[in-house]
Amino acid sequence: MVISQDTDRPIADCDVLVIGSGAGGLSAAVTAAYHGLKVVVVEKADVCGGATSWSGGWAWTPGNPLAKAAGVNEDRELFRTYLRHRLGTNYHEDRVDAFLEAVPHMVGFFQDKTSLQFVPGDKIKDIYGNTPGAGTGHRSVAPKPFNARKIKPGLRAKMRHQLYETSFLGMGIMAGPDLSKFLSASQGNIRGLVHAAWRFGRHLLDLVMHRRNMQLVNGTALTARLMKSADDLGVDIRVSTPATRLVTNERGKVTGAVVDSPDGSYAINALRGVVLAAGGFPNDVARRAELFPKTPTGREHWTLAPKETTGDGITMARAVGAHFDTEVESPAAWCPVSLVPYRSGRTGTFPHIMDRAKPGSIGVRPDGKRFVNEANGYYDYVEGMLKATPDGEPVEAWQIADAEYVRKFPLGMAKPLPVPLFPYLRSGYLKKGNTIEELAVACGIDPSALAKTVAEFNENARQGVDPDFERGASEFNRYGGDPKNAPNPSLRPLDKGPFYAVKIVPGSFGTFAGLAADPRARVLNEAGQPIDGLYVAGSDQASVMGGHYPAGGINLGPALTFGYIAGRELANATHYEDDGTPASVSGTKRAAV
Repeated sequence: MVISQDTDRPIADCDVLVIGSGAGGLSAAVTAAYHGLKVVVVEKADVCGGATSWSGGWAWTPGNPLAKAAGVNEDRELFRTYLRHRLGTNYHEDRVDAFLEAVPHMVGFFQDKTSLQFVPGDKIKDIYGNTPGAGTGHRSVAPKPFNARKIKPGLRAKMRHQLYETSFLGMGIMAGPDLSKFLSASQGNIRGLVHAAWRFGRHLLDLVMHRRNMQLVNGTALTARLMKSADDLGVDIRVSTPATRLVTNERGKVTGAVVDSPDGSYAINALRGVVLAAGGFPNDVARRAELFPKTPTGREHWTLAPKETTGDGITMARAVGAHFDTEVESPAAWCPVSLVPYRSGRTGTFPHIMDRAKPGSIGVRPDGKRFVNEANGYYDYVEGMLKATPDGEPVEAWQIADAEYVRKFPLGMAKPLPVPLFPYLRSGYLKKGNTIEELAVACGIDPSALAKTVAEFNENARQGVDPDFERGASEFNRYGGDPKNAPNPSLRPLDKGPFYAVKIVPGSFGTFAGLAADPRARVLNEAGQPIDGLYVAGSDQASVMGGHYPAGGINLGPALTFGYIAGRELANATHYEDDGTPASVSGTKRAAV
């Protein structure tokens, strides 16, 4: 038996070691295991899934086979055209082409060969609809809802729960028909009420019987399906096992890692190589202070990623010579968030995804002025906050809505009818005023400036136009609005008091700066050469989008795809047709899931 030089514990052998268990890591693990490799996944947290489990689960996958099955067969040059215009000097042709080439094969592989099944995003638009090559649907996929009863209890215990702030008492609600029915229930629609009652009734039963949400949607469905696929293929998933150091041989090849565990420290020897997918550095305060704009101490930022995402993968890779690429448009995938105070003393973080586009609401800074098209992407909202905030001032805004809005739509964490607003008012999460000026005083906003802003906005909204920011002019804006609201689904005057507001601060889903990688997902050193045996996927990898946010799902789409590429590289799969039949490795052939 070989003994680790770092400890007196035996070395554990595998073909591939994956560090991290979000979309990128699990994609690499499943792909490598399908091709016959022995795979170990180590996860720092006591549950798997990382930020993926707390996401909406949508992945940008242009040219995917679900679109083609629906008769939408776009030329790949359209995708390149859109990305060239949106990424500008951050467009790196070799990596973009590798992504676009692999995406349809990745979706087809998981759809046909594993438990990861998708639903098409036929109505989801690219954010910048006026950009050449922009898509109006069919470029995204999301995981099908999944019943956690299909997962072994032992594996289920390793699954991260739905983010409480984006659930209804722990129950996830899927974007699309599911969410639409819930919103219609708040307006008295009988079908919506029946649907909401049925879903919530099942949820309560699950809490009693299983003490957790079992109706998995969005990111929890994505990681659950990937975990089941990995388990079916014999992947060894170890939680509470952070990697602390990469191991190299005399030639500099990465041959494994040293990990900590509840049973002590030991080394894992990976014969083929290591995949880093530890979630980037959104919770690394020192790196945030260095790289994030207007974040002088690193603490003026609130991320939606789990606390374990402190840049471990990047730190370990740099120790063996990897290049940390910070030459991106933005260091992080911005998202506006609000801070939710709980009576226990805990503070939750709520991502403002869909409420900003609904009619009857606007965003303003403390000076009382709008600063962005609120119905554009979440990235744009925070970017607008950052640009509009003078140096030295805190980066913050207020999302304001009238009484009609809060009866029909969520305002941050506050839910529409029949859920009462008083708990959010009592905690201070929501501010209220009978008039716009009274609301401004409660929020610390310039009253006269806010009154002027709202009056001008209302006058234009009655005509269905927004000359300042063109809200509602794009397909993306209008899709996020209310189709019943005319003439513009995204615009309605704020004229029915009382008025409400929630404070918005800068947050992120994860980081864009990361390890430099080549089109084959191999980590590059400072000289631009691949480090033998070291691969990267997910937020540990520098964003293929160059720090831009051209469409929803540009974190998960590349994470799944470059994880898939890494898994195939490690298995020496040279043709995409190799995914049709499992490869024979070490005399063992694995069956499809």
